[in-house]
Amino acid sequence: CPAEAVDHMPCEDPRKNSQLSREMNFYRERHCPLPEETPLCLIPPPDGYRIPVQWPESLHKIWHSNMPHNKIADRKGHQGWMKEEGSYFIFPGGGTMFPDGAVQYIEKLGQYIPMSGGVLRTALDMGCGVASFGGYLLKEDILTLSFAPRDSHKAQIQFALERGIPAFVAMLGTRRLPFPAHSFDLVHCSRCLIPFTAYNGTYFVEVDRLLRPGGYLVISGPPVQWPKQDKEWADLQAVARALCYDLIVVDGNTVIWKKPSTDSCIPNQNESGLEFCNESDDPSYAWYFKLKNCVSKMSLKGEHAIGTIQKWPNRLTKPPSRAKLMKNGIDVFEADTRRWARRVTYYKKSLNLKLGTPAIRNVMDMNAFFGGFAAALVSDPVWVMNVVPPRKPSTLGMIYDRGLIGIYHDWCEPFSTYPRTYDLIHVANIDSIKYGSGKNRCNLVDLMVEIDRMLRPEATVVVRDSPEVIDKVDRIAHAIRWTSIIHNPEPESNGREKILVATKK
Repeated sequence: CPAEAVDHMPCEDPRKNSQLSREMNFYRERHCPLPEETPLCLIPPPDGYRIPVQWPESLHKIWHSNMPHNKIADRKGHQGWMKEEGSYFIFPGGGTMFPDGAVQYIEKLGQYIPMSGGVLRTALDMGCGVASFGGYLLKEDILTLSFAPRDSHKAQIQFALERGIPAFVAMLGTRRLPFPAHSFDLVHCSRCLIPFTAYNGTYFVEVDRLLRPGGYLVISGPPVQWPKQDKEWADLQAVARALCYDLIVVDGNTVIWKKPSTDSCIPNQNESGLEFCNESDDPSYAWYFKLKNCVSKMSLKGEHAIGTIQKWPNRLTKPPSRAKLMKNGIDVFEADTRRWARRVTYYKKSLNLKLGTPAIRNVMDMNAFFGGFAAALVSDPVWVMNVVPPRKPSTLGMIYDRGLIGIYHDWCEPFSTYPRTYDLIHVANIDSIKYGSGKNRCNLVDLMVEIDRMLRPEATVVVRDSPEVIDKVDRIAHAIRWTSIIHNPEPESNGREKILVATKK
């Protein structure tokens, strides 16, 4: 590709998208080109690119030459976001609402929220800046997925991923965010500027869909006790009251609410105009699904509420309550967990993967099912983006019940991340993910060029599939300049599979 494509994200192209409607920020959401509009070329790294600083040092500093974008450092340096120092960008750990640092801010929240002890595990940071909040929550064993749109500051999410913090590019606009219902134990917005009460509270209702029963919502910054925003602040409190959220505290410009653990609350229509969604509405359907202004009912009698669900780390291996909704779900879940533990042991011993070393931090499983691959890596210094195709059976809710994170994605489209953001990409049954949501079969070459875009130079790809498919993958791997080796899998596979391990140049 041409040098100017160095940071290209096909579905977040500001030049193309600027012509679209600005209503509800539609123009800042994903809008993917047709396959024939996407040039088939490999994206080059910037001049002077270096192998990234390794975790955990990368939390505090990254190479300037890997993303020479000074705008955030120039604009936000006084707020402690980041600053340039020699050949590095340094991250002091601050943010607009916590210029003294994320650590002190998290300690403040910990006075009101059980931040330690495994009660909370999955968090969503909306409009996250350079994701210092999520980075420092890792010390509490809370796994935060951070998002922000492609934006005027240039590459907030790119910085977050270069630091080794879980993140992706997204905008809360006209559609549901690509997660199942009741995924997050904690939802956080620090000056994220999402108008929660606009459109009759639609954005607050979307947060309610994503928040686990008994979970916590933290909003810092406008409109919370903010000058000249009295009406917006009153409206925000009114929507929270209508949903029966329990106000834990208002501390300066920070408010903390707790979502009720059961459905005892019927939205107060007189005050808010909110009502329950139809029984036929699946609150976990969230791939290109328009936002709804109705409240999703809780299912499973509160079995996945905070306080009922197992604490971390026990929830990782206990069959989730949502598994009961699948035929033989609990048996399948337990077998899958055991199988991936064996496979990952084999990967480390026999395939010489650098899993468990500082060389691998950002990992993606492109076809995650129950998240068994990620679960087997839990003691390694990695985080895993578990990707689940938006088709039945939807297992992503179970991945969140386990205390892991992930996203719905249809691999007939490019992923919402910057180039060069993953150290290892794993895909089992690559052939099965080439079906789009409309059953159209997409092209293996396009898919592998997209994998190449997401991989850092010298990063690793692991593909396991039938010998016939692996032969095809190997041919394309050579065409896109990967070096690859084909391995036999674990003995239990009985020759039905091969494993390709490739390295991007």
